[in-house]
Amino acid sequence: MSDRPLLGAGNSSRYGASDRSRDSPVLSEFDEQNRQMVEKRLLRKLDFRVGFLVLIYIMNCIDRTNAAAARLRGFEEDLGMTGNQFNTLMSIFYVGYLLTQAPSNMFLDRMTRPSLYLSSCMATWGAITVFIGVAQTYHAILILRFMLGFVEAAFFPGAIFLLSRWYKRNELGFRTALLACGSSISNAFGALVASGILVSLDGTLGFAGWRWLFFVEGTLTTVVALSAIWILPDFPSSPNAWLLSDEQTLAKRRMEEEVAGGNEHKSTPVTGWSGLVEAIMDWKVWWLGAALILMEASLSFRLFFPTLSATMGYNLTITLLLCAPPWILGTATSFLVARHSDATGDRFWHTACPLFVAIVGFMIAISTMNAAVRYLSLFLMAQAPVAHIVSLTWVMNTFSQSQSKRAAAIALVNAMSSLGYIGSSYFWPSRWGPSYVNSYGLCILTSTISIVMFWLAEAKEQALGLPKGFRYLL
Repeated sequence: MSDRPLLGAGNSSRYGASDRSRDSPVLSEFDEQNRQMVEKRLLRKLDFRVGFLVLIYIMNCIDRTNAAAARLRGFEEDLGMTGNQFNTLMSIFYVGYLLTQAPSNMFLDRMTRPSLYLSSCMATWGAITVFIGVAQTYHAILILRFMLGFVEAAFFPGAIFLLSRWYKRNELGFRTALLACGSSISNAFGALVASGILVSLDGTLGFAGWRWLFFVEGTLTTVVALSAIWILPDFPSSPNAWLLSDEQTLAKRRMEEEVAGGNEHKSTPVTGWSGLVEAIMDWKVWWLGAALILMEASLSFRLFFPTLSATMGYNLTITLLLCAPPWILGTATSFLVARHSDATGDRFWHTACPLFVAIVGFMIAISTMNAAVRYLSLFLMAQAPVAHIVSLTWVMNTFSQSQSKRAAAIALVNAMSSLGYIGSSYFWPSRWGPSYVNSYGLCILTSTISIVMFWLAEAKEQALGLPKGFRYLL
């Protein structure tokens, strides 16, 4: 992974008030000699907990997108939806999502028990998902979808920030990919689960199959949330019962070394909300955020994937089953691309190339209504989300030294990216189907502009004369 500035260097601040070097423990000579063994043990324990974060993110994504599967089993008809009301239902989620991310991450930065905070948020959105299954009117579900986005927003930027507090820069890319692949996994297996629930439970106890979809998935989310309280890690500076004393000491020291390794200027303490102010005043936050808005708009097909699969003309069960293979392949390639990005230190081409592949998929879908060829286009489109994964690692590396600024920058950029979904939910009105030529055309446009913006960022770095491996660190 690259470990130097994106678009130039700037002053940086201390890693955090709670991690000041004078208060941190110093490894003994014996520990130094055995550091490699202790570090391997530490990472193994951390990676187990990252695996649980992936499970939570899978539930996070399933609960936000299950309406797309419910749409195929009477969801719109039972609630009397007309026109673009379903698109509004998908869009309103991201309005709530946008409002909460930055404040939530700033609050998380000040907590000693992020595990308790994230678990509570998860239990809350699980309960909201169950209530959606009970709701009887379109407007009631509209309000619940807004609340769902408001609460779910705490998790993903919070999880990304939590990873950045434990892993070094050259370790973050793969772990970020592992976490973000939860979205692709949810698209694959969420469709399989939805297929089983919609068909097997339809009419049980007098409830339609789409209601059971929300009941079952919301309840499962709540159960996982209860387990997360004891499994999710807190910060290295907080007591962690699952770590031995030498592992805890090394975890703190690794983060101090990360700060010292890239800190060419004298550190200044972070106080109050200064990190948020620094992030807001940094134009690079807005540039990356704008690029991600366009990228996420081009990825809006994910929200309507079952609908796009249905254009091939198969029944409900086959339609949902066909959603899985493209995302399984997309998940596998995401790991490969992220690992290669870490190994080569490149971010731009590992962001741009998956988007180029998706553009080819959009063009194929525009050109034909042949079922086999359109299914091939879905495989190509499913390669695009890894661009989002790599770009998130780019963001984390860019703002990696001030703990408070990093928390704010990650949340702001991720929140800005959700603007792309608010608008692009209207890229897919029913009247444009089943070909969705206009929709795919908009995805091609937004992908292309996003690639250009990232290319300009890369060109600026090269103009500064920064050698490869010395970029992407503010």
